[in-house]
Amino acid sequence: MSDDTDSDTELEENYYTFLNLPKDATAEQINAAYRKLSRIYHPDKHMEGENKHKAEMLFNRTKKAYEVLSDPHKRAIYDSVGEKGLRTDGWELVHRTKTPAEIREEYQRLAQAAEDRKLLQSTNPRGNVTISVNATEVFSPYDDSEMPNVEVSSMSISQSIEAPITRRDTVIMSGNLVSTNGNGSGGFVVCGRRLLNKGWLELDLGAGNGLLMAAKGGRTLSPVLSVTGGTSLNFREHGVLPALFSTLSVQLDKHTIGSLTLNASSQSAMTTQIDRSNDKCAWSTSFVIGSPHIYFSVAYTHKMIENELKLKVAAKVGTFGFLAEYGAEKKVSKYSSVLAAVSIGVPTGVILKFKIVRSQQTYVFPIHLSEDIVPAAVFYATVTPVIVWFIVKKSIIDPMLTERKNIENEKIKRNNEQRMNLRRQEAAAAIELMTHTYERIVNEEIERGGIIIAHATYGCLEKNGNFRADACIDVKIPLQCLVKDGSLILYNASKSDLPGFYDPCIGEDKVLRFEYLYNNRPNLMEIQDVEGVRLPR
Repeated sequence: MSDDTDSDTELEENYYTFLNLPKDATAEQINAAYRKLSRIYHPDKHMEGENKHKAEMLFNRTKKAYEVLSDPHKRAIYDSVGEKGLRTDGWELVHRTKTPAEIREEYQRLAQAAEDRKLLQSTNPRGNVTISVNATEVFSPYDDSEMPNVEVSSMSISQSIEAPITRRDTVIMSGNLVSTNGNGSGGFVVCGRRLLNKGWLELDLGAGNGLLMAAKGGRTLSPVLSVTGGTSLNFREHGVLPALFSTLSVQLDKHTIGSLTLNASSQSAMTTQIDRSNDKCAWSTSFVIGSPHIYFSVAYTHKMIENELKLKVAAKVGTFGFLAEYGAEKKVSKYSSVLAAVSIGVPTGVILKFKIVRSQQTYVFPIHLSEDIVPAAVFYATVTPVIVWFIVKKSIIDPMLTERKNIENEKIKRNNEQRMNLRRQEAAAAIELMTHTYERIVNEEIERGGIIIAHATYGCLEKNGNFRADACIDVKIPLQCLVKDGSLILYNASKSDLPGFYDPCIGEDKVLRFEYLYNNRPNLMEIQDVEGVRLPR
């Protein structure tokens, strides 16, 4: 499909699951799985007209899966990017390559070319809105007889857009407006950026608080070393303010980057920083020697990937005083997240900060609760975000996500209606063609006291634990046909691609529940859709 949205919702077949193989299957395992299904579906074994047609349909699907997984080049593409990689325009070059690594590189080149074309049609807008609220009178009122005064102390708005000219050249236009205690200012900057060999160059021209001219650039010196730098001139009414900065970055190891930054301006500083990040956590430490302050800061982020949650703590101490901050960031959708943080320090006092990120738009709301460290302000700053999150999640976010999921599921069903009808027909045909194999396996398992499937259902459950009548299918026969020599192995993948299965409730959580006999003893098993199982245990 040419439409990007349709491509995102198109269901792709899992060749490994159809052959009931693990992702690291060997060539021998692939050949054995192919031979097993070929004995069931080969058209020569079904000479009757209707059955022969069904066998041809399923044998072609088996053959397609085998052709992809048995070819190292095609398998490398499929493992990297799925079926869409095999359908990517420009793969005529694939015959000139020799290794899976080269094929991945070729796909990346083709994908990058497509991304470049998409980029040329995008302005990539970015924005930031910050609204600062002064609520210090709530905890330190001037007069107990009057209502505390809560006011917006400052507001800033910034916006930028990118206009790609060529693959290497981009024009960036940005502007900002700032209002503090009734006094306003603003500025506008136009940047021209060009990508060079192992680097980039940028020229800036701006107006607002005087004319601004700047030149910046960066270059990769080695696989572990890079440098950026620049200079600017700000022409103001009473003179020219020059500035110069340079940053040297070093890749210390796979997860750690160190940097040294020199900044020479009206507020000069030298900064040494080390950042370390992995899948579970992130550390950042920095030491700044400058004017007017010298300080040391450290920040730690704990990543809870399964819950899409990040817990953050930070501390800063120096000649200005000290500052401690703790908070949490929660991802609420694919492109949106919310953050709440409490800042406690001297001389800043207590500040509660909310941040909402939606795509590339950011909204920040710092609320100054107290100029001193007041226990009541700290308590309410900590508890309020939790209460607000609970209320908003239950009343707004959960219903919104449920509705969005339902819309997405309906979209997937519409875009794949024809394909799903074919899958249902294939599943029914597969079960019909499995009859003789099923009877043979049952007889063999009875003789050895092995695994005999009594009942098997695949689909969605209701709250009472029963299967929804319109969202489940009987898979007793296809599940029995996966039993071999007294054992049943299912791998960690959706069961909907197994022969004789299909997805009866797209986009919803599914389970496979089955009753079976082993050594003539009854057993009950229930597994999640992507959960693996190996019987006997």
